[in-house]
Amino acid sequence: MTPKTILRSGLILGLILASTFGVNTHGSDQQGYALVNTHIFNGLENKVVSGRTVLVRDGVIQDIIKTRDTVPAGFTTVDCEDNYLIPGLFDVHTHLANLEQARRALESGVTTVRTAGVPAYQDVSLAALSKAGKVPGPDVVAAGVYVTPNLEGSVLADPRLVELANGVESDEALRHLVKVNIDRGVGVIKTRGTERAGRADTDPREQTYTQHQLEVVVDEATRGGVPVMVHAHGDEGARAAVLAGARSIEHGSYLTIDTLKLMRARGTFLVPTYITMVEMLEQEYEGVLRVRGTYMVPKLEKVIRQAHKLGVAMATGADNYYDSQSVNRISLEVWHLVRLGLSPFEALQAATVNAAELLMLGDRTGRIDVGFEADLILVPANPLKDISALQDVLLVMSNGQIALQRIPFAKH
Repeated sequence: MTPKTILRSGLILGLILASTFGVNTHGSDQQGYALVNTHIFNGLENKVVSGRTVLVRDGVIQDIIKTRDTVPAGFTTVDCEDNYLIPGLFDVHTHLANLEQARRALESGVTTVRTAGVPAYQDVSLAALSKAGKVPGPDVVAAGVYVTPNLEGSVLADPRLVELANGVESDEALRHLVKVNIDRGVGVIKTRGTERAGRADTDPREQTYTQHQLEVVVDEATRGGVPVMVHAHGDEGARAAVLAGARSIEHGSYLTIDTLKLMRARGTFLVPTYITMVEMLEQEYEGVLRVRGTYMVPKLEKVIRQAHKLGVAMATGADNYYDSQSVNRISLEVWHLVRLGLSPFEALQAATVNAAELLMLGDRTGRIDVGFEADLILVPANPLKDISALQDVLLVMSNGQIALQRIPFAKH
């Protein structure tokens, strides 16, 4: 690539970033903000605290002071107009693969994501853009290429995957794919315990990788310093994944009490992705999948209720591409968790502090506290009393940058 081509590519990327996010593409926005006139749910306590001002600088919460205290010089005041400030939401099972999808996620209040497989390492680049402050976010824990028996089109993601074109099932093939992913900069490995629910030609209860194969994946991922998330609807595949050392089970539609108890004992998270299962009932899906959904959705509802009763740790994922048509959102996932028996406080924690713990980011984000990343959203009502308030995000701050600001509504 010639210097002129590199320059042209950089200019094009800058224009795309500016038009997509409306941000300064010459570096992160280091402006200080004072968020005033707000009520705060910090993520840790089952209460809202009023009469506080949040000071943000250099991407982190610098201080939380009383409203009557004078705001120090050098901060731009943002009047939150008596609305409710909460930690940014987490989507720990998504398929973000471009800038438009990232923008839509942010505008829904999601400031941190963990991807669950993309075609060609686009998520790794999104993670780098966010980390460099070129876009406000969301922060991305990238999974790269899905470790699955058949790579299909993802075999084109890296020349080193050519040798896996005929399948990824031997110990050597599994280790090779995990190594390529880690070399490309992923923060998690996504693999498969059972078949998919969203394809008419597969049964989601059918186990794919054995416990031994999953142990190989976990072992290689551990050598590379990253955890493993495992797609598993069926109980047999999920149990094998838990025994193999998975960090989380994704979906879990047919989990038994025994497997849920094993998950609780081992600290394995459940990411139920309920909202995407509900989407299977919509008209756009072919008939057989809608029929399947009418059976699976009640099963997953039962699993969520049982997991909650047993104390299995849960985190929120929408299994979403954030395309222009989808309405799958973490705010709706949280709403459904409350409907299925979690308290608003528990459901909010699943989308904030619990999710941060799952991603091993609990010392950096997921709560409103001094020294934590300024990943914050503003909603119009107390979510501990009205969880539907998450559907109407008024302001999004990610890494200290304002990504969305809808207030004030009145013109002055």
